[in-house]
Amino acid sequence: MKALPPGYRLSFDDIDAAAAHAFLTTAYWCEGIPLATVQQAIAHSLCIALWADSPGGGGQVGFARVVTDRTTFAYLCDVYVLPAHRGQGLADGMIQAFLAHPDLQGLRRFMLFTRDAHTLYARHGFQPLATPDRGMEVVRPGMYLTATPPDHA
Repeated sequence: MKALPPGYRLSFDDIDAAAAHAFLTTAYWCEGIPLATVQQAIAHSLCIALWADSPGGGGQVGFARVVTDRTTFAYLCDVYVLPAHRGQGLADGMIQAFLAHPDLQGLRRFMLFTRDAHTLYARHGFQPLATPDRGMEVVRPGMYLTATPPDHA
């Protein structure tokens, strides 16, 4: 696995949900997502945080999560690196860390959806769906902009 540039580290344990929420609430795929929803998603997923330990750019600067049963299937989502930290291979580092994670070995299917990062994921072996006609989905765009957050109590 390629090392991260100096001043950056990855963590599967140290996740700042508020920092993830700050980015995700503006992301095209989940605009307006409530903090409570992000917190619950993190609690039920395998997550990774990218931390910058340098002065002036410190804190969580990237994040990704995998929804998985840790046996047969995984879905990579919510991947981001803050704009000021892009172009250094940091997203590649997060993806490599997931692909090397012991709980994600031997999966039958590992999938994701992206609007504009196909080249990034292709470098790690992801390909367009072999049989897209078999896939189906329910999509609710903009649901976080109009919905009342669920009560997770």
